[in-house]
Amino acid sequence: MSWKKEVDGIAQRRTLAQEMGGADAVARQHERGRMTIRERVNALADSGTFQEEGPMAGHGELDENGELQQFTPGNYVLGIGQVDGRPCAMGGEDFTQRGGSPTPSGLRKSVYAEEVALRYRLPLIRFLEGGGGSVTGTGGKGTSAPRPMGDPVYAPSRFKSMADVLESAPVVSAAVGAVAGLPAARLAASHFTVMTRHTSQVLVAGPAVVERALGEKMTKEELGGAAIHLRSGLVDNVAEDEAGVMEQIRGFLSYLPRNTSEMPTRSNPDAADFDDPQRREESLLDLVPRERRKIYKMRKVINAVVDRDSFFEMTALYGRSQITGLARMNGWPVGIWANDPRFYGGSMTAHGAQKVRRFIELCDRFHLPMVALVDEPGFMIGSASEKAATIRYGVEAICATVRSRVPWVSVIVRKTYGVAAAAHFGPSGEIYAWPSAEGGALPIEGGVAVAFRREIEAAPDPEARRLELESQFLGRQNPYARAEAFGVHDLIDPRDTRPTLCRWIELARPVLEERVLGTRLAT
Repeated sequence: MSWKKEVDGIAQRRTLAQEMGGADAVARQHERGRMTIRERVNALADSGTFQEEGPMAGHGELDENGELQQFTPGNYVLGIGQVDGRPCAMGGEDFTQRGGSPTPSGLRKSVYAEEVALRYRLPLIRFLEGGGGSVTGTGGKGTSAPRPMGDPVYAPSRFKSMADVLESAPVVSAAVGAVAGLPAARLAASHFTVMTRHTSQVLVAGPAVVERALGEKMTKEELGGAAIHLRSGLVDNVAEDEAGVMEQIRGFLSYLPRNTSEMPTRSNPDAADFDDPQRREESLLDLVPRERRKIYKMRKVINAVVDRDSFFEMTALYGRSQITGLARMNGWPVGIWANDPRFYGGSMTAHGAQKVRRFIELCDRFHLPMVALVDEPGFMIGSASEKAATIRYGVEAICATVRSRVPWVSVIVRKTYGVAAAAHFGPSGEIYAWPSAEGGALPIEGGVAVAFRREIEAAPDPEARRLELESQFLGRQNPYARAEAFGVHDLIDPRDTRPTLCRWIELARPVLEERVLGTRLAT
Protein backbone atom coordinates (compact mmCIF):
# COMPACT_ATOMS: atom_id res chain seq x y z
CA MET A 1 0.00 0.00 0.00
CA SER A 2 1.43 3.41 -1.05
CA TRP A 3 2.16 6.36 1.24
CA LYS A 4 1.38 8.80 -1.55
CA LYS A 5 -1.53 10.43 0.30
CA GLU A 6 0.70 11.30 3.24
CA VAL A 7 3.49 12.47 0.95
CA ASP A 8 0.99 14.70 -0.85
CA GLY A 9 0.05 16.07 2.56
CA ILE A 10 3.66 17.08 3.15
CA ALA A 11 3.78 18.98 -0.14
CA GLN A 12 0.40 20.59 0.55
CA ARG A 13 1.47 21.93 3.96
CA ARG A 14 4.79 23.18 2.63
CA THR A 15 3.01 25.01 -0.16
CA LEU A 16 0.53 26.60 2.24
CA ALA A 17 3.35 27.65 4.59
CA GLN A 18 4.85 29.71 1.76
CA GLU A 19 1.68 31.84 1.76
CA MET A 20 2.42 33.04 5.33
CA GLY A 21 -0.52 35.18 6.51
CA GLY A 22 -2.16 35.23 3.09
CA ALA A 23 -2.12 37.56 0.10
CA ASP A 24 -3.88 40.44 1.87
CA ALA A 25 -1.47 40.36 4.82
CA VAL A 26 1.52 40.23 2.48
CA ALA A 27 0.12 43.21 0.54
CA ARG A 28 -0.25 45.19 3.77
CA GLN A 29 3.37 44.39 4.65
CA HIS A 30 4.51 45.76 1.30
CA GLU A 31 2.34 48.87 1.72
CA ARG A 32 4.27 49.63 4.90
CA GLY A 33 7.49 49.61 2.85
CA ARG A 34 8.69 46.32 4.35
CA MET A 35 9.68 42.94 2.96
CA THR A 36 8.24 39.71 4.25
CA ILE A 37 10.54 37.42 6.21
CA ARG A 38 10.84 35.04 3.27
CA GLU A 39 11.81 37.89 0.98
CA ARG A 40 14.43 38.97 3.52
CA VAL A 41 16.20 35.65 3.84
CA ASN A 42 16.16 35.19 0.08
CA ALA A 43 17.54 38.69 -0.47
CA LEU A 44 20.45 38.08 1.90
CA ALA A 45 21.30 34.47 1.09
CA ASP A 46 23.27 33.65 -2.03
CA SER A 47 20.88 32.58 -4.76
CA GLY A 48 19.39 29.14 -4.21
CA THR A 49 21.30 28.39 -1.00
CA PHE A 50 18.65 28.87 1.70
CA GLN A 51 17.53 25.55 3.18
CA GLU A 52 14.64 25.96 5.58
CA GLU A 53 14.35 24.20 8.94
CA GLY A 54 10.82 23.18 9.96
CA PRO A 55 9.18 24.23 6.68
CA MET A 56 5.81 22.68 7.62
CA ALA A 57 5.72 23.66 11.29
CA GLY A 58 2.36 25.13 12.19
CA HIS A 59 -1.20 24.04 12.89
CA GLY A 60 -3.43 22.06 10.54
CA GLU A 61 -7.21 21.76 10.88
CA LEU A 62 -8.76 18.54 9.55
CA ASP A 63 -12.34 17.70 8.63
CA GLU A 64 -14.15 14.61 9.89
CA ASN A 65 -12.57 12.57 7.10
CA GLY A 66 -9.06 13.62 8.05
CA GLU A 67 -8.67 15.94 5.07
CA LEU A 68 -6.75 19.18 5.56
CA GLN A 69 -9.14 22.15 5.63
CA GLN A 70 -6.83 24.92 6.76
CA PHE A 71 -3.14 25.28 7.61
CA THR A 72 -1.61 28.07 9.70
CA PRO A 73 2.19 28.06 9.49
CA GLY A 74 4.42 28.83 12.45
CA ASN A 75 5.18 32.52 12.32
CA TYR A 76 8.96 32.21 12.46
CA VAL A 77 11.07 31.25 9.44
CA LEU A 78 14.58 29.88 9.91
CA GLY A 79 17.19 27.95 8.01
CA ILE A 80 20.76 27.87 6.77
CA GLY A 81 21.91 29.82 3.76
CA GLN A 82 25.19 31.08 2.40
CA VAL A 83 26.19 34.75 2.57
CA ASP A 84 29.05 35.48 0.16
CA GLY A 85 29.84 31.76 0.19
CA ARG A 86 29.78 31.40 3.98
CA PRO A 87 27.07 29.26 5.65
CA CYS A 88 24.97 31.19 8.17
CA ALA A 89 21.91 30.42 10.27
CA MET A 90 19.25 33.03 9.62
CA GLY A 91 15.63 33.66 10.43
CA GLY A 92 13.02 36.02 11.76
CA GLU A 93 9.41 36.65 12.69
CA ASP A 94 6.63 36.52 10.12
CA PHE A 95 4.83 39.81 10.76
CA THR A 96 1.98 38.87 8.40
CA GLN A 97 0.69 36.62 11.22
CA ARG A 98 -0.27 37.97 14.65
CA GLY A 99 1.99 40.98 14.15
CA GLY A 100 4.99 38.74 14.76
CA SER A 101 3.86 37.80 18.28
CA PRO A 102 4.85 34.18 18.87
CA THR A 103 2.71 31.18 18.10
CA PRO A 104 3.69 27.91 19.83
CA SER A 105 5.64 26.55 16.89
CA GLY A 106 6.96 30.01 16.04
CA LEU A 107 8.39 30.42 19.52
CA ARG A 108 10.03 27.00 19.40
CA LYS A 109 11.55 27.78 16.01
CA SER A 110 12.94 31.11 17.23
CA VAL A 111 14.77 29.33 20.06
CA TYR A 112 15.89 26.58 17.69
CA ALA A 113 17.57 29.18 15.44
CA GLU A 114 20.13 29.76 18.17
CA GLU A 115 20.52 26.02 18.71
CA VAL A 116 21.26 25.52 15.00
CA ALA A 117 23.93 28.24 15.10
CA LEU A 118 25.47 26.60 18.16
CA ARG A 119 25.32 23.06 16.76
CA TYR A 120 27.16 23.93 13.56
CA ARG A 121 29.08 26.94 14.95
CA LEU A 122 27.69 29.29 12.32
CA PRO A 123 27.08 33.02 12.31
CA LEU A 124 23.49 33.81 13.32
CA ILE A 125 21.49 36.49 11.49
CA ARG A 126 18.12 37.63 12.84
CA PHE A 127 15.54 39.77 11.04
CA LEU A 128 13.43 41.12 13.89
CA GLU A 129 9.90 42.41 13.50
CA GLY A 130 7.36 41.59 16.17
CA GLY A 131 6.20 41.92 19.72
CA GLY A 132 6.74 39.67 22.68
CA GLY A 133 4.15 37.64 24.56
CA SER A 134 0.44 38.40 24.67
CA VAL A 135 -1.98 38.29 27.57
CA THR A 136 -4.14 36.06 25.37
CA GLY A 137 -1.44 33.40 25.19
CA THR A 138 0.71 32.16 22.33
CA GLY A 139 -2.24 30.71 20.51
CA GLY A 140 -4.59 33.68 20.63
CA LYS A 141 -7.78 34.41 22.53
CA GLY A 142 -9.30 31.60 24.50
CA THR A 143 -6.11 29.60 24.88
CA SER A 144 -4.26 28.71 28.03
CA ALA A 145 -2.31 31.33 29.96
CA PRO A 146 1.03 32.29 28.41
CA ARG A 147 4.39 31.22 29.72
CA PRO A 148 6.14 34.54 30.29
CA MET A 149 9.75 35.16 29.35
CA GLY A 150 10.59 35.50 33.04
CA ASP A 151 9.01 32.19 34.00
CA PRO A 152 11.53 30.54 36.37
CA VAL A 153 11.09 27.16 34.64
CA TYR A 154 11.36 28.22 31.01
CA ALA A 155 13.47 31.42 31.08
CA PRO A 156 16.87 29.78 31.72
CA SER A 157 16.72 27.55 28.64
CA ARG A 158 15.45 30.33 26.39
CA PHE A 159 18.09 32.83 27.41
CA LYS A 160 20.95 30.36 27.80
CA SER A 161 20.98 29.70 24.07
CA MET A 162 21.08 33.46 23.46
CA ALA A 163 24.07 33.78 25.77
CA ASP A 164 25.88 30.71 24.49
CA VAL A 165 25.74 31.68 20.83
CA LEU A 166 27.34 35.05 21.64
CA GLU A 167 30.37 33.16 22.94
CA SER A 168 30.56 30.91 19.89
CA ALA A 169 29.94 32.79 16.64
CA PRO A 170 29.08 36.22 15.22
CA VAL A 171 25.50 37.30 15.95
CA VAL A 172 23.86 39.99 13.81
CA SER A 173 20.37 41.38 14.43
CA ALA A 174 18.43 43.73 12.18
CA ALA A 175 15.36 45.67 13.31
CA VAL A 176 13.21 45.82 10.19
CA GLY A 177 9.90 46.81 11.75
CA ALA A 178 8.47 47.39 15.20
CA VAL A 179 10.44 45.26 17.69
CA ALA A 180 9.41 44.74 21.33
CA GLY A 181 9.60 42.17 24.11
CA LEU A 182 11.67 39.05 23.43
CA PRO A 183 12.66 40.15 19.90
CA ALA A 184 14.03 43.39 21.40
CA ALA A 185 16.02 41.32 23.90
CA ARG A 186 17.42 39.29 21.03
CA LEU A 187 18.46 42.47 19.26
CA ALA A 188 20.38 43.56 22.36
CA ALA A 189 22.04 40.13 22.56
CA SER A 190 24.07 40.66 19.37
CA HIS A 191 27.55 41.61 18.24
CA PHE A 192 26.22 43.95 15.54
CA THR A 193 22.83 45.65 15.29
CA VAL A 194 21.33 47.65 12.45
CA MET A 195 17.89 49.17 11.93
CA THR A 196 16.06 50.85 9.07
CA ARG A 197 15.76 54.60 9.43
CA HIS A 198 12.05 55.05 8.71
CA THR A 199 10.33 51.66 9.06
CA SER A 200 11.60 50.24 12.36
CA GLN A 201 11.43 50.94 16.07
CA VAL A 202 12.84 49.08 19.07
CA LEU A 203 10.85 49.19 22.31
CA VAL A 204 10.83 47.57 25.71
CA ALA A 205 7.08 48.18 25.60
CA GLY A 206 4.81 49.85 23.08
CA PRO A 207 2.91 53.16 23.36
CA ALA A 208 -0.25 51.67 24.88
CA VAL A 209 1.64 49.98 27.71
CA VAL A 210 3.78 53.07 28.36
CA GLU A 211 0.78 55.37 28.47
CA ARG A 212 -1.12 53.07 30.83
CA ALA A 213 1.85 52.66 33.18
CA LEU A 214 3.48 56.11 33.09
CA GLY A 215 1.00 58.46 31.49
CA GLU A 216 3.44 59.25 28.68
CA LYS A 217 1.63 59.56 25.37
CA MET A 218 4.19 58.91 22.63
CA THR A 219 4.37 57.28 19.22
CA LYS A 220 6.51 54.23 18.46
CA GLU A 221 8.94 56.48 16.62
CA GLU A 222 9.24 58.87 19.55
CA LEU A 223 9.84 55.97 21.94
CA GLY A 224 12.27 53.87 19.94
CA GLY A 225 12.98 55.12 16.43
CA ALA A 226 16.40 55.32 14.80
CA ALA A 227 16.99 58.86 16.09
CA ILE A 228 16.67 57.52 19.64
CA HIS A 229 18.66 54.30 19.45
CA LEU A 230 21.58 55.47 17.35
CA ARG A 231 22.35 57.71 20.32
CA SER A 232 21.30 55.30 23.06
CA GLY A 233 23.95 52.81 21.94
CA LEU A 234 21.43 49.98 21.51
CA VAL A 235 21.84 50.02 17.72
CA ASP A 236 25.21 50.23 15.99
CA ASN A 237 24.23 51.45 12.54
CA VAL A 238 21.27 52.61 10.47
CA ALA A 239 20.31 51.77 6.89
CA GLU A 240 18.03 53.81 4.67
CA ASP A 241 16.09 50.73 3.59
CA GLU A 242 16.15 46.94 3.80
CA ALA A 243 18.53 46.67 0.86
CA GLY A 244 20.94 48.77 2.92
CA VAL A 245 20.44 46.39 5.86
CA MET A 246 21.57 43.47 3.70
CA GLU A 247 24.63 45.43 2.56
CA GLN A 248 25.64 46.25 6.13
CA ILE A 249 25.20 42.67 7.30
CA ARG A 250 27.41 41.41 4.48
CA GLY A 251 29.96 44.13 5.23
CA PHE A 252 30.18 43.34 8.95
CA LEU A 253 30.47 39.58 8.46
CA SER A 254 33.21 40.00 5.84
CA TYR A 255 35.65 41.02 8.60
CA LEU A 256 34.82 38.19 11.00
CA PRO A 257 35.57 34.46 11.09
CA ARG A 258 32.81 31.85 10.94
CA ASN A 259 33.22 31.17 14.66
CA THR A 260 35.62 31.75 17.55
CA SER A 261 37.79 28.75 16.61
CA GLU A 262 38.68 30.19 13.22
CA MET A 263 40.65 33.21 12.03
CA PRO A 264 39.29 36.09 9.94
CA THR A 265 40.27 35.76 6.29
CA ARG A 266 42.35 38.05 4.12
CA SER A 267 40.92 39.84 1.11
CA ASN A 268 42.33 38.79 -2.25
CA PRO A 269 45.90 40.19 -2.56
CA ASP A 270 45.87 39.47 -6.30
CA ALA A 271 42.84 41.67 -6.97
CA ALA A 272 43.40 44.60 -9.31
CA ASP A 273 42.26 47.10 -6.66
CA PHE A 274 44.37 45.68 -3.80
CA ASP A 275 45.89 48.61 -1.91
CA ASP A 276 49.66 49.08 -1.86
CA PRO A 277 50.98 48.45 1.69
CA GLN A 278 53.76 50.99 1.01
CA ARG A 279 51.35 53.80 0.16
CA ARG A 280 52.35 57.08 1.84
CA GLU A 281 49.78 59.87 2.21
CA GLU A 282 51.31 63.34 1.95
CA SER A 283 48.26 64.87 3.63
CA LEU A 284 49.24 63.30 6.97
CA LEU A 285 52.32 65.54 7.27
CA ASP A 286 50.27 68.66 8.03
CA LEU A 287 46.94 67.18 9.11
CA VAL A 288 47.51 67.83 12.85
CA PRO A 289 47.66 71.62 13.45
CA ARG A 290 50.60 73.07 15.36
CA GLU A 291 48.13 75.25 17.28
CA ARG A 292 47.12 72.95 20.13
CA ARG A 293 43.58 74.31 20.42
CA LYS A 294 42.77 73.60 16.80
CA ILE A 295 41.14 70.31 15.92
CA TYR A 296 41.37 68.05 12.90
CA LYS A 297 39.38 65.16 11.42
CA MET A 298 40.57 61.84 12.81
CA ARG A 299 38.58 59.91 10.19
CA LYS A 300 40.95 61.40 7.59
CA VAL A 301 43.80 59.74 9.46
CA ILE A 302 41.94 56.42 9.55
CA ASN A 303 41.09 56.44 5.86
CA ALA A 304 44.65 57.42 4.96
CA VAL A 305 46.27 54.48 6.73
CA VAL A 306 43.83 51.55 6.29
CA ASP A 307 43.20 49.81 2.98
CA ARG A 308 41.20 52.08 0.70
CA ASP A 309 37.42 52.04 1.30
CA SER A 310 37.76 49.36 3.96
CA PHE A 311 36.72 51.28 7.09
CA PHE A 312 33.39 49.97 8.43
CA GLU A 313 32.41 52.28 11.28
CA MET A 314 30.11 51.14 14.08
CA THR A 315 28.10 53.09 16.68
CA ALA A 316 29.14 56.46 15.29
CA LEU A 317 26.52 58.55 17.12
CA TYR A 318 27.03 57.00 20.57
CA GLY A 319 30.04 57.95 22.68
CA ARG A 320 31.06 60.29 19.88
CA SER A 321 34.47 61.20 21.29
CA GLN A 322 35.55 57.63 20.46
CA ILE A 323 35.60 56.16 16.94
CA THR A 324 35.32 52.39 16.52
CA GLY A 325 35.10 50.21 13.46
CA LEU A 326 36.55 47.40 11.39
CA ALA A 327 39.03 47.78 8.54
CA ARG A 328 41.77 45.98 6.64
CA MET A 329 45.52 46.44 6.70
CA ASN A 330 47.24 44.85 3.72
CA GLY A 331 44.08 42.77 3.30
CA TRP A 332 43.96 41.52 6.91
CA PRO A 333 40.93 42.44 9.07
CA VAL A 334 41.69 44.61 12.13
CA GLY A 335 39.80 46.61 14.73
CA ILE A 336 40.24 50.39 14.63
CA TRP A 337 39.84 52.59 17.71
CA ALA A 338 40.58 56.30 17.61
CA ASN A 339 39.74 59.47 19.53
CA ASP A 340 37.71 62.17 17.83
CA PRO A 341 38.98 65.59 18.98
CA ARG A 342 35.84 67.24 17.59
CA PHE A 343 33.85 65.95 20.59
CA TYR A 344 35.06 66.87 24.11
CA GLY A 345 38.58 67.06 22.70
CA GLY A 346 38.54 63.26 22.32
CA SER A 347 38.21 62.68 26.07
CA MET A 348 36.69 59.48 27.36
CA THR A 349 33.09 59.91 28.53
CA ALA A 350 30.98 57.28 30.29
CA HIS A 351 29.25 56.40 27.01
CA GLY A 352 32.54 56.41 25.12
CA ALA A 353 34.11 54.04 27.64
CA GLN A 354 31.19 51.60 27.40
CA LYS A 355 31.40 51.71 23.62
CA VAL A 356 35.14 51.06 23.66
CA ARG A 357 34.92 48.17 26.15
CA ARG A 358 32.30 46.41 24.05
CA PHE A 359 34.37 46.92 20.90
CA ILE A 360 37.59 45.61 22.46
CA GLU A 361 35.74 42.52 23.65
CA LEU A 362 34.31 41.97 20.15
CA CYS A 363 37.79 42.15 18.58
CA ASP A 364 39.25 39.90 21.24
CA ARG A 365 36.55 37.26 20.83
CA PHE A 366 36.96 37.08 17.04
CA HIS A 367 40.76 37.44 16.83
CA LEU A 368 40.93 40.89 15.27
CA PRO A 369 44.25 42.68 15.99
CA MET A 370 43.73 46.15 17.47
CA VAL A 371 44.99 49.39 15.92
CA ALA A 372 44.67 52.41 18.25
CA LEU A 373 45.12 55.95 16.92
CA VAL A 374 45.56 57.95 20.11
CA ASP A 375 44.58 61.53 20.91
CA GLU A 376 43.42 61.10 24.51
CA PRO A 377 43.25 64.14 26.84
CA GLY A 378 41.93 61.98 29.69
CA PHE A 379 38.59 61.16 31.26
CA MET A 380 35.88 63.75 30.74
CA ILE A 381 35.65 66.02 33.76
CA GLY A 382 32.88 68.07 35.36
CA SER A 383 29.71 67.50 37.35
CA ALA A 384 27.89 65.67 34.53
CA SER A 385 30.84 63.33 34.14
CA GLU A 386 30.86 62.57 37.87
CA LYS A 387 27.11 61.88 37.88
CA ALA A 388 27.63 59.45 34.98
CA ALA A 389 30.26 57.48 36.98
CA THR A 390 32.71 58.02 34.13
CA ILE A 391 35.73 56.64 35.89
CA ARG A 392 33.93 53.36 36.67
CA TYR A 393 33.23 52.74 32.99
CA GLY A 394 36.64 54.06 32.03
CA VAL A 395 38.38 51.56 34.29
CA GLU A 396 36.24 48.80 32.79
CA ALA A 397 37.59 49.84 29.37
CA ILE A 398 41.15 49.75 30.72
CA CYS A 399 40.53 46.27 32.15
CA ALA A 400 39.22 45.11 28.77
CA THR A 401 42.46 46.34 27.21
CA VAL A 402 44.81 44.67 29.66
CA ARG A 403 42.85 41.39 29.44
CA SER A 404 42.96 41.48 25.66
CA ARG A 405 44.80 38.59 23.99
CA VAL A 406 45.07 39.90 20.44
CA PRO A 407 48.07 41.88 19.19
CA TRP A 408 47.90 45.67 19.63
CA VAL A 409 49.64 48.53 17.88
CA SER A 410 49.17 52.12 19.07
CA VAL A 411 50.08 55.30 17.22
CA ILE A 412 50.15 58.45 19.35
CA VAL A 413 48.82 61.12 17.03
CA ARG A 414 48.58 63.91 19.56
CA LYS A 415 47.69 63.63 23.28
CA THR A 416 48.15 60.92 25.94
CA TYR A 417 47.15 62.31 29.31
CA GLY A 418 45.92 60.90 32.56
CA VAL A 419 44.65 57.47 33.57
CA ALA A 420 42.44 57.17 30.49
CA ALA A 421 45.51 56.96 28.26
CA ALA A 422 46.24 53.50 29.69
CA ALA A 423 43.27 52.07 27.83
CA HIS A 424 44.95 52.70 24.47
CA PHE A 425 47.98 50.46 24.91
CA GLY A 426 47.53 46.71 24.87
CA PRO A 427 49.69 44.17 26.68
CA SER A 428 53.07 43.86 24.94
CA GLY A 429 51.81 46.08 22.13
CA GLU A 430 53.87 48.09 19.67
CA ILE A 431 53.82 51.86 20.26
CA TYR A 432 54.69 54.52 17.69
CA ALA A 433 54.39 58.29 17.89
CA TRP A 434 54.12 61.22 15.52
CA PRO A 435 56.15 64.41 16.11
CA SER A 436 52.88 66.03 17.24
CA ALA A 437 52.62 63.64 20.21
CA GLU A 438 52.54 64.99 23.76
CA GLY A 439 51.62 63.51 27.13
CA GLY A 440 51.85 63.49 30.88
CA ALA A 441 49.85 63.17 34.06
CA LEU A 442 47.71 66.21 33.14
CA PRO A 443 47.37 68.49 30.12
CA ILE A 444 49.64 71.48 30.55
CA GLU A 445 46.76 73.92 31.09
CA GLY A 446 45.26 71.83 33.88
CA GLY A 447 48.63 70.96 35.36
CA VAL A 448 49.67 74.62 35.59
CA ALA A 449 46.33 75.55 37.18
CA VAL A 450 46.88 72.93 39.90
CA ALA A 451 50.61 73.29 40.55
CA PHE A 452 50.79 77.09 40.44
CA ARG A 453 47.38 78.05 41.78
CA ARG A 454 48.66 80.25 44.62
CA GLU A 455 51.32 81.91 42.49
CA ILE A 456 48.76 82.73 39.78
CA GLU A 457 46.26 84.09 42.33
CA ALA A 458 48.95 86.29 43.94
CA ALA A 459 50.18 87.76 40.65
CA PRO A 460 49.25 91.37 39.75
CA ASP A 461 47.77 90.03 36.52
CA PRO A 462 46.72 86.39 37.21
CA GLU A 463 45.67 85.70 33.62
CA ALA A 464 48.94 86.96 32.19
CA ARG A 465 50.96 84.90 34.69
CA ARG A 466 48.93 81.80 33.90
CA LEU A 467 49.58 82.21 30.16
CA GLU A 468 53.27 82.86 30.83
CA LEU A 469 53.63 79.63 32.83
CA GLU A 470 51.76 77.63 30.22
CA SER A 471 54.02 79.04 27.51
CA GLN A 472 57.11 78.06 29.49
CA PHE A 473 56.00 74.46 29.85
CA LEU A 474 54.86 74.25 26.26
CA GLY A 475 58.29 75.46 25.19
CA ARG A 476 59.86 72.50 26.95
CA GLN A 477 57.95 70.03 24.79
CA ASN A 478 60.42 67.82 22.97
CA PRO A 479 59.00 65.53 20.27
CA TYR A 480 62.12 63.36 20.40
CA ALA A 481 62.27 62.76 24.16
CA ARG A 482 60.04 59.68 24.30
CA ALA A 483 61.82 57.96 21.44
CA GLU A 484 65.27 58.80 22.87
CA ALA A 485 64.22 57.28 26.21
CA PHE A 486 62.65 54.31 24.37
CA GLY A 487 59.30 55.31 25.85
CA VAL A 488 57.86 54.51 22.42
CA HIS A 489 59.25 52.02 19.95
CA ASP A 490 59.80 54.67 17.33
CA LEU A 491 59.03 58.25 16.36
CA ILE A 492 57.78 58.11 12.79
CA ASP A 493 57.05 60.40 9.90
CA PRO A 494 53.20 60.49 9.77
CA ARG A 495 53.42 59.57 6.09
CA ASP A 496 55.05 56.28 7.08
CA THR A 497 52.13 55.21 9.27
CA ARG A 498 50.51 52.89 6.75
CA PRO A 499 53.74 51.07 5.76
CA THR A 500 54.61 50.73 9.45
CA LEU A 501 51.22 49.24 10.33
CA CYS A 502 51.27 46.89 7.35
CA ARG A 503 54.67 45.55 8.41
CA TRP A 504 53.32 45.10 11.93
CA ILE A 505 50.28 43.08 10.85
CA GLU A 506 52.47 40.71 8.85
CA LEU A 507 54.51 40.02 12.01
CA ALA A 508 51.57 39.84 14.41
CA ARG A 509 49.21 37.71 12.34
CA PRO A 510 51.16 34.39 12.40
CA VAL A 511 51.58 34.61 16.19
CA LEU A 512 47.83 35.11 16.59
CA GLU A 513 47.09 32.20 14.25
CA GLU A 514 49.32 29.90 16.31
CA ARG A 515 47.57 30.98 19.50
CA VAL A 516 44.10 30.34 18.07
CA LEU A 517 45.19 26.95 16.70
CA GLY A 518 46.68 26.02 20.07
CA THR A 519 43.47 26.97 21.88
CA ARG A 520 41.41 24.94 19.41
CA LEU A 521 43.59 21.85 19.83
CA ALA A 522 43.51 22.19 23.61
CA THR A 523 39.71 22.14 23.64
